[in-house]
Amino acid sequence: MPNYRLNVLMCAGTGCTASKSAEIYDEFVKTLEKYELSNEVNVVKTGCFGLCQKGPIVAIYPDNVFYSHVKLEDVERIVSEHVYKGRVVTDLQLSDEDLETKEKILDINKIKFYEKQERIALRNCGKIDPEDIQEYIAMDGYQALGKVLSEMTPQQVIDEVKASGLRGRGGAGFPTGVKWQFEADQPGDEKYVICNADEGDPGAFMDRSILEGDPHAVIEGMTIMAYAVGSHKGYIYIRAEYPIAVQRLKIAIDQAKEYGLLGENIFNSGFDFDLEIRLGAGAFVCGEETALIASIEGKRGMPTPKPPFPAVSGVWGKPTSINNVETIANIAQIIHKGADWYSSIGTEKSKGTKVFALGGKIKNTGLVEVPMGTTLREIIYEIGGGCPNNKAFKAVQTGGPSGGCLTEKELDTPIDYDNLVAAGSMMGSGGMIVLDEDNCMVDVAKFYMEFICDESCGKCSPCRIGTKRLLEMLTKITEGEGTMEMLEEMEELCYEIKDTALCGLGQTAPNPILSTLKSFRNEYEAHILEKKCPAGVCKNLLEYYIDPDKCKKCSMCARNCPVECISGEPGKVAYVIDTEKCIKCGTCMTSCNFGAVERK
Repeated sequence: MPNYRLNVLMCAGTGCTASKSAEIYDEFVKTLEKYELSNEVNVVKTGCFGLCQKGPIVAIYPDNVFYSHVKLEDVERIVSEHVYKGRVVTDLQLSDEDLETKEKILDINKIKFYEKQERIALRNCGKIDPEDIQEYIAMDGYQALGKVLSEMTPQQVIDEVKASGLRGRGGAGFPTGVKWQFEADQPGDEKYVICNADEGDPGAFMDRSILEGDPHAVIEGMTIMAYAVGSHKGYIYIRAEYPIAVQRLKIAIDQAKEYGLLGENIFNSGFDFDLEIRLGAGAFVCGEETALIASIEGKRGMPTPKPPFPAVSGVWGKPTSINNVETIANIAQIIHKGADWYSSIGTEKSKGTKVFALGGKIKNTGLVEVPMGTTLREIIYEIGGGCPNNKAFKAVQTGGPSGGCLTEKELDTPIDYDNLVAAGSMMGSGGMIVLDEDNCMVDVAKFYMEFICDESCGKCSPCRIGTKRLLEMLTKITEGEGTMEMLEEMEELCYEIKDTALCGLGQTAPNPILSTLKSFRNEYEAHILEKKCPAGVCKNLLEYYIDPDKCKKCSMCARNCPVECISGEPGKVAYVIDTEKCIKCGTCMTSCNFGAVERK
């Protein structure tokens, strides 16, 4: 591999690509040619750095300088000043503000976003070219696979994973080594392994980012998994909405085969293993194991009762182990560094780290990986920076549609599988949506129930019919037509669905309602008894009016009203809204420059 004076790393994950990072990459290549620097400076498309809020991100190594919010017009200045003259462009540099000293911190190693993170599953994301297998190998890639095939028996591999304490990162938290043991103990030579990359939670992008930034970690992990359970064929089930991840997986699989790291007689060990990509059509229910298996077999993605479990009868009726992307991305590091190293991280019952997609009303949206046991407060305030615009924190939704909302009193909860369940939510695959004072919790519950109704496969009545009834009741409440009896009926139906639904989607569907009822029952009651939405979100319960003392009689609100329901006289008479005609679109409020239009 050639040696370069500088490496310019450009985030080419989905988020930054949407912000024109591909065009910025091309501009760097063109500008470096202009300055005759192409032979000494390398430009690399890499994976997600995690700091999605600051994208597009450009990192320059070995100078260890990060530039944020880079635009096309910034490229010339970065090349001419930093690359050519060695002068850092400080106004574009990623920074934190020290609130105590008012100091602007530019050292990337001291940026609070990274300070409490420990990157294992994300260790190569943002550091290597995901389309170059040599860069993965240079970061100790495939050493674990070599060790497994040359020094370890399948049972020793399983025992090592068991000793590490790794639990499934897809949401259920089942011990990974135990799952592998179940399949390994099954008779027969035809067995399968599956990587579940059907990431469907709203706001979740952990698995996508790993596959976009470090696909070989998943390939290596799956090959080790296959060796341990006695499989020679694997599937990566990934949703078709992830085109960048799919493309990089295809490239990585081809490269691994070319290098003899996938296919026949890997490392001259006599072990054969092949991988195939299967595209999902975007059904949330296919994240459930048996529905995923049905989809791989070409059937409609619908869950089936257990037992038998997939480890006994999975794809094509043969023993099958299924783990999600993040779980598999940990495997090579556990083998390479040892179970003791991995189990030293985290809590007693939840070992290692967890990747979260931090989103919603938070300053630093993005991807974070922290040791288990890190508190919600540390993630939201020390890593995420808290809510923007000095808004008050209200709740955090963990676990997506299957999880629940946790409030201020739960912020010091150490994050692990058991603590989050005890607090009324769950880990899920790792989505973490922060909500502030402007969020209506009834509307949040309604949003997740709409999602569940859309994604229900319809196989069982509790989920197919029950969730629709829940959505109908939530809709009536947000429209001012709810009753206190309806609230009791809704809560009772939630527990009936949890007890009778066929699969995890239905069994956890009521969680957002139950958790918001527990912590924000007063908001439900305000919608029902007062016909008011305290957060000012539910459209049917809003009323706009113009404060005559603040009105400047400029007519801006009337001119922008789409239904002409505002009357007055420019410069003479204050304007008034006809509430009978008002469609509550809020245009009058956004068009008024004097704060005269208010909402109640």
